[in-house]
Amino acid sequence: MVTEEFFRDRLRHLRNERQISAREMSLALGQNESYINKIETGKSSTTISSFLNICEYLAVSPADFFNDYVRNSVNVQEIIQYFQRLTPHQAEYMLDFLKDLSGGNH
Repeated sequence: MVTEEFFRDRLRHLRNERQISAREMSLALGQNESYINKIETGKSSTTISSFLNICEYLAVSPADFFNDYVRNSVNVQEIIQYFQRLTPHQAEYMLDFLKDLSGGNH
């Protein structure tokens, strides 16, 4: 279940992962300098439209925003784009490689 605390923590995690300050992100989104800080501290909430802008700015899909299993989300969308261009044989090879790299089983 997604809670407000999860949302705030996930936003903070994704922002910090990209080494972006709350002030920098707020201003880049066209908001006042404390906008993101207020969301992360629970003093304010966001609209769906603003949430989608946040996702776009962080280069993360809304689904991945809520997926806390996605720990390294910085380049996930770019990786997916490259993966989709592979032949079936190449894709299978890369999947096996990723499983080996992450310690997963075949």
